[in-house]
Amino acid sequence: MSYQVLARKWRPKSFTTLVGQEHVVKALTNALDQRRLHHAYLFTGTRGVGKTTLARIVAKALNCEAGITSAPCGVCSACAEIDGGRFVDYIELDAASNRGVEDMTSLLDKAVYAPTRGRFKVYVIDEVHQLSGHAFNAMLKTLEEPPEHVKFILATTDPQKIPVTVLSRCLQFNLKQMPPAQIVGHLAHILEAEGVPFEPAALAHLAKAAAGSMRDALSLLDQAIAHGAGRVEEANVRDMLGTVGDDFLFGILDGLAAGDVRAMLAVAESMDARSLSFDSAAQELATLFHRVALLQMAPQAIADEAQRERLAPYAATFDAEFLQLCYQIAIHGRDDLPLAPDEYAGFTMTLMRLAAFRPETAPPLDAAPSPAPAAKTPALRPTAPDPTVPRPAAKTPRAPIPPPSEWRDQAERTKAMVQERKNKALAAIEQDGFVREVIDLFDASIDESTIKPV
Repeated sequence: MSYQVLARKWRPKSFTTLVGQEHVVKALTNALDQRRLHHAYLFTGTRGVGKTTLARIVAKALNCEAGITSAPCGVCSACAEIDGGRFVDYIELDAASNRGVEDMTSLLDKAVYAPTRGRFKVYVIDEVHQLSGHAFNAMLKTLEEPPEHVKFILATTDPQKIPVTVLSRCLQFNLKQMPPAQIVGHLAHILEAEGVPFEPAALAHLAKAAAGSMRDALSLLDQAIAHGAGRVEEANVRDMLGTVGDDFLFGILDGLAAGDVRAMLAVAESMDARSLSFDSAAQELATLFHRVALLQMAPQAIADEAQRERLAPYAATFDAEFLQLCYQIAIHGRDDLPLAPDEYAGFTMTLMRLAAFRPETAPPLDAAPSPAPAAKTPALRPTAPDPTVPRPAAKTPRAPIPPPSEWRDQAERTKAMVQERKNKALAAIEQDGFVREVIDLFDASIDESTIKPV
């Protein structure tokens, strides 16, 4: 039998096995149990959070041979055919490749006919935001008043692109991203069922790389199993993902705590030799500063006792203000990486910036070795001046700076002098015969702001 990827093999087939969308499951199960069935549903959310999976479960709940139920049996012919994608009254449409008005008109023309086998015809339109404007307009009337036997389920990753006239005709559900802890728990459950040995720390890296998508997490898990030859170990997962190990990050913090820039740059050189991502390193470094600051301000927020013990020396070494500055330097350094000559230069400048802003009075890290004393520079003996070389002229001593009271007096005298000159200039202009004729002829006046006495 051919191998089936984990994302398909472990695809939820009922509301009870769906992970991480309790708010949506609760609303849909209550609606099904009370027979409060809407004619159009809109599922929104990022990729891999269960939009299409939820649509299939709803289709089974509506067409299960046991009746409309929130717990479809999963064994009847209707449920089995929907799971296998063979049910004639379950129609999935990809809006990315069927986005024109002709495609939508063809679908709506067929919707008026009664279902062949099921209780309802269920139309699932995936990535519905890619439909053209004319296609949206064509479906408005049917979407508002569809036949009794038709249910529409729309799915999208970008609801902002859907016209408000369509949104107002649908029951909307926003599927949230999966939290890392929930992804780790689900991956552990799958690996235990599959009989694959694993390290919990490796699953945490996979969950973080999945960025809230369960499907991405399962795809990465497939890759990790293959990479580790049937085992999921932290070192192999780090190598596969190209993530930066804790030894590099804590090496940077040790150098920063000791004021040893060379040690920090040595860590960057080691990362460069292994072709690790400096973008990920800057992100992880900012996360590490956040964890240390969190330990200072709210220690109870870090539940892991081992992590708390490892971060404690840094929380005692760095003050709160410096940690806030370090966090800002790390995230801005990451933003500046695309502008740097290369990522290595950008990352090392970030490290040197961290060292440059470190307070001189910061206490040393307990575990950090004290730096060796600097060698004394031998004193130089003065040499006799060369008579052929002209000596620089002696600097003229500067006059003492007058007190502020004299500044103010001088400013008042200058202001009065300028006003006196301005008044004399105005009087001279007014006494000019030509100017007097112009003023009398045109009933004009002299604009004093234009007079600039010298």
